[in-house]
Amino acid sequence: MTNHTSKMTIEYMLFVHENWHFYLAATKGSLCFVGTNGSDFEELSQWAHKHYLGYPLVDNPAALSLYAEEFHAYFERKSTSFTFHATINGTPFQKKVWKQLQQIPYGETRTYKEIAHEIGHPNAVRAVGTAIGKNPLLIVVPCHRVIRTDGNLSGYRGGLSMKTHLLELEKNFD
Repeated sequence: MTNHTSKMTIEYMLFVHENWHFYLAATKGSLCFVGTNGSDFEELSQWAHKHYLGYPLVDNPAALSLYAEEFHAYFERKSTSFTFHATINGTPFQKKVWKQLQQIPYGETRTYKEIAHEIGHPNAVRAVGTAIGKNPLLIVVPCHRVIRTDGNLSGYRGGLSMKTHLLELEKNFD
């Protein structure tokens, strides 16, 4: 018999700061999802169903207050990094790409080609782009800092407007 009191859950909240609003989700005390700015609950629900099938979603802002505080500090330009624990599930290749993204300094950018070289797969530029597109921790794993070789912006799960705003926020850090 299954003990329902021990069933794993995904706790979530709608994060709101000025013009920013997106869902944050955590499981087992670790952030596991950052949604797209302006997205609705369906984005989180679909992601959870795909990656944490059977885990009920529980609206619990109090449980995510630490994460929210650090996001507020980021958007208020009081912090350039996150210190909370995060869990990121993916293939070994995706994890390698996402780990490399975390090495990009705040306010700087890299190209997809540079990331491919840095992870030791110089011919895997498209695969790097695909892995970046599956990043469930927008902003925390800073995929917004990756641009095309020609300097233009392309492909971002959160949309190019969100990517542009994040790059501007970081560029204008005092």
